[in-house]
Amino acid sequence: MLKTTMKIDDTVTILKLLGDKTRLTMMKIMDHYDCCVCELVEIFKVSQPAISQHLRKLRDLGLVKEERRGQWIFYSINKTHEYYPFIEQILQQLPSQADKLKALEEQGTRISCC
Repeated sequence: MLKTTMKIDDTVTILKLLGDKTRLTMMKIMDHYDCCVCELVEIFKVSQPAISQHLRKLRDLGLVKEERRGQWIFYSINKTHEYYPFIEQILQQLPSQADKLKALEEQGTRISCC
């Protein structure tokens, strides 16, 4: 249950970000898995700069966090964000995206950058 009352402007900002199919799918994936940019590039078949722009928009609002592991940076949802309960309710309505990562594993590209 959402405990925090959200400001209308904050809600609109989050909904605009999640209104993009790529960002919404990325958030669903990162709700369960840490991913690096190269994996997301492979999943969405778009350029690295395009994926980085999506991640930057999510990171700038604090919805996504990053963790450096060696020379690589992995991204995941910031579940400590004050509005995560709201985002979680949206993500729970979506189908699992685990098949996208399973396909990477089968291709041998799931951990190609690690």
